[in-house]
Amino acid sequence: MCEKCFLVQLEAFEPPQTHFGEDYAYFSSYSDTWLEHARRYVSMAIERFALGAASQVIEIASNDGYLLQYFVQAKVPALGIEPSQNVAAAARAKGVETQCEFFGRDAARRLAAAGRRADLLLGNNVLAHVPDLDDFVGGLQIALKPGGTVTMEFPHLLCLMRENQFDTIYHEHFSYFSFLTAKAVFAANGLRLYDVERLATHGGSLRIYACHSGDSSKKNSAAVDALVAEERKAGLDSIAAYRRFAEQVKETRRRLRELLLPLKAAGKTIAGYGAPAKGNTLLNYCGVGTDIVDYTVDRSPQKQGRLLPGTRIPVHAPSHIFETKPDYVLILPWNLKEEIMQQMGGIAAWGGRFIVPIPVPAIV
Repeated sequence: MCEKCFLVQLEAFEPPQTHFGEDYAYFSSYSDTWLEHARRYVSMAIERFALGAASQVIEIASNDGYLLQYFVQAKVPALGIEPSQNVAAAARAKGVETQCEFFGRDAARRLAAAGRRADLLLGNNVLAHVPDLDDFVGGLQIALKPGGTVTMEFPHLLCLMRENQFDTIYHEHFSYFSFLTAKAVFAANGLRLYDVERLATHGGSLRIYACHSGDSSKKNSAAVDALVAEERKAGLDSIAAYRRFAEQVKETRRRLRELLLPLKAAGKTIAGYGAPAKGNTLLNYCGVGTDIVDYTVDRSPQKQGRLLPGTRIPVHAPSHIFETKPDYVLILPWNLKEEIMQQMGGIAAWGGRFIVPIPVPAIV
């Protein structure tokens, strides 16, 4: 953690090309909840920013076109910038124009030179994936039209700490943002955060709204000052709050093992649901492997037939749960627990129950 700007960060153990190269395993469209979130955003943005056929929308890290497809359907010109070749191909199959490259100042200059600066420039859950923040945010400033708006969504560090979401810390995420830090990063690159919304996604996220620093047409909302005050009150600008969080994480590891081990000792069978990156942090840190969890399942065919890193837990299709009828299902993407419990509600037929590990390990 930087003691000046309080950016919480990991070292770049692996370069972005390793994570987001030719074969990226995460396809946004496999989550119904996320698709609905994207559809609602597009409807809001078209109305709020008066977007139409003469506008330009650009999404950074546009994945498989999960969001831009709704702009295309509304006949608003949309362009995706996506570094992973396989998901970019899936976006093009949906009719979403997609350039396959990493975004930064160089890519932004190419967009500007081609006359494709954005009226709305957006990025959902990409800011944390960027190893060179100044290059990325500086690129946003270059690619944004005068009078345009940037929106970025990212998990909120305050929620991560309050709700014990330590499993969202993993190598694919280089940074973890408070609003205070995001405000400083954007200001250093000629952008001003003029509004902010709190979202329920990913266990509690922020959607920030940014404009050029000299854009006087956009006044700061009351939400900006309110969130700055709240984060300062929570101590996010001091080291003590982060030290308390470290102890909280250790306690969660103890609690999860105290929940799972007696069940296994009693002869109960435990399966997992989901193969998210956060699940690997949780399972490896807590020492939960195939001695406790027999297998996990995931809707994404790209993950089925593989093994979770470190724990070597096999990944199957969701139908495997109904074939094997485990006593308990550990929900690894706990941020989607309502969706998953509804989809897999049939486990009640044999007395199966769900386990949610975060914020406090519990049987539900």
